[in-house]
Amino acid sequence: MSTAGTSSEAADGRGRLAGLAPVLAGVTALVCLLGWLQKQPCATTRFDFIQTTTRACYTDVYPLYYVRGLNDGKVPYFDTFNAEGSSIHHVEYPVLSGGFMQLVAWIVRPFGLDGRGMAFYNVTVLMLGLLAVVAVLATAYVAGRRSLRVGLMVALSPALLLTAYINWDLLAVALSALALAAWSARRPALAGALLGFAIAAKFYPLLFLGPLVLLCVRAGQWRALGRMLAGTAGAWLLVNLPVMLFAWDGWKEFYTFSQKRGIDWGSIFFFLQHHGMTGLDDTDRLNMLGTGTFLVLAVGIAVLTLTAPRRPRVPQLMFLVLVAFMLPNKVWSPQYVLWLLPLAVLARPKLPAFLVWQLGEVVYFFGIWWYLLSVSSQTQGAGLGDTVSAVLSLDAPDGGISQDVYGVALLARFSTVLLLALLVVWDILRPSGDIVRTDDVDDPAGGVLDGAPDVFSLRRWRNPRHAAVPAL
Repeated sequence: MSTAGTSSEAADGRGRLAGLAPVLAGVTALVCLLGWLQKQPCATTRFDFIQTTTRACYTDVYPLYYVRGLNDGKVPYFDTFNAEGSSIHHVEYPVLSGGFMQLVAWIVRPFGLDGRGMAFYNVTVLMLGLLAVVAVLATAYVAGRRSLRVGLMVALSPALLLTAYINWDLLAVALSALALAAWSARRPALAGALLGFAIAAKFYPLLFLGPLVLLCVRAGQWRALGRMLAGTAGAWLLVNLPVMLFAWDGWKEFYTFSQKRGIDWGSIFFFLQHHGMTGLDDTDRLNMLGTGTFLVLAVGIAVLTLTAPRRPRVPQLMFLVLVAFMLPNKVWSPQYVLWLLPLAVLARPKLPAFLVWQLGEVVYFFGIWWYLLSVSSQTQGAGLGDTVSAVLSLDAPDGGISQDVYGVALLARFSTVLLLALLVVWDILRPSGDIVRTDDVDDPAGGVLDGAPDVFSLRRWRNPRHAAVPAL
């Protein structure tokens, strides 16, 4: 099929999205409202920790307004705050996330001292809800003719309802979705700029450069690749450079904090340490294990990209590289499911496996809070600032669930994400079974890659007759 034909197919689906946008926006807004209501039992107690774990309605937003000094007028990166033990720290988030926090702090300054914390939380929730709508509409746009199915799968997901307001992740999720939408619209420079802003909000969108580079190499799309990379670098520097120049110590806090951080709840290493794996208290070794495993998986994804019988679709590879990053990570917070959500639906818009994955995420969501309830019950106020290793010996909680039960919840999430990734790999190896590619469609998210012929593939070395094989 010609490039014009595949582009026309995508354009027809996007034209249909204009009529569906109010429906998708309304459904997303309703789910976000339900997410806000789900947090209300904790909001009425000002997010008391025991209440948030008992009722599974925890959020970072309210406590960090006070803990990071925003209530005292401290500016992220430029000012420090006193952490536990009177140690001095800066805000540990990338610059655009810190800017988001500061913007809301400025908005709520007119409120009285007693009301600013809840105002900060509610304004943040409103803005994150708007970002959720943006993410759903951008993802539906990328899906082309399957815009309704894909949009509803994202909007109605239990993960969005339960985790949207735990942290500020929806900022990076929305920017990443917009970047993918711009790429699919054949605007690589704009896509790169949006991706640069997303990287300035969270680290993980940096991983998406790898799949785009590999796919552009296979299709010979050098100009689009260059424009995308230039846009990414330019936007990232635009946001980061001023803070780097005038608040270097604050700017680098995110990177030093990430490097020195130990095992966190949710990581597979937490499970392995509890079951006898030694040496994980050594942060350098832990970093080496996590990074080394990711690099091995990344090489496997690169080989898959260049040897697959048909060039993989952009969302498939983005999803796989993100899973490869998360599975061996030392940190896997409950809201990280939002990173995967749009890409998982675009990579494989089939309900059965998607629902199994969502079930695994729901099990983990409740498991982590009820496990933390047991930790807080037994440590009797020792505080969550204590290391994970300090609570590994806990096995008979006064409230909540035991560590063994929590381990089942952890594995439920780990295994369902892994299963979904394996199914995506299977679709790449057997493209005839890829539901997106029925009726001679190539890659609605591919932009300049959609319908483009291959100019480089490792398969050509195995069989010269495969030289310059079209993508369709």
